[in-house]
Amino acid sequence: MQENIWFRSLVWMDYRLAVLFTVIVPLILLVWAFVEKSEAVQRLMIIYWRVASLFLITIYLLIGGWAIGFITAFVSKLLIPASLWFWQDINEEINDLPERKLRLSVTSWRWAITVYSLLGAIAQAFFLRCAFAAGAMNEQYCQVWQEPPFLFKAYFHANTRAGSLGFIGLMALVFYVAYFGYFLFFRLGKQGRSAIEQ
Repeated sequence: MQENIWFRSLVWMDYRLAVLFTVIVPLILLVWAFVEKSEAVQRLMIIYWRVASLFLITIYLLIGGWAIGFITAFVSKLLIPASLWFWQDINEEINDLPERKLRLSVTSWRWAITVYSLLGAIAQAFFLRCAFAAGAMNEQYCQVWQEPPFLFKAYFHANTRAGSLGFIGLMALVFYVAYFGYFLFFRLGKQGRSAIEQ
């Protein structure tokens, strides 16, 4: 029975931390950055939201029972810290901000979400077999990861079929990969750091 899954509470804790670190805090920081008119923090947060949208796509994929959701969950936890620290010019601008609460909050959040994401990626690596092993999605070992996404569905898409939401997630993933590939191989390669301005 599913009640015997020893790591269920850890899965739910991971999703709760994800809501805090990947949704609530960055949303507050984005609004705060616009209020304070801090362009460096605004640019950082916009980059973050573009990358972190993969986490939302993952939820829809898992609702639909798509095993690729385990891969996107793993990749998102690697891309998020990379996106927050990659841009040296933004890092320098944030370091040059006056000693105010916004700078401290952004710096603290970046370190916190970096540690959370990297630890989460290590943990998620043990479940990548759910994406590759035949029939693994039918095992309770993998299905426990779908429980929080199904709660999300109950709150926001109660009358929508899981398969339809999974299809939306799959289409969103196609667009995400296409845009990320275009950005990585064309804009970043040709324009360097200025690629984030568009």
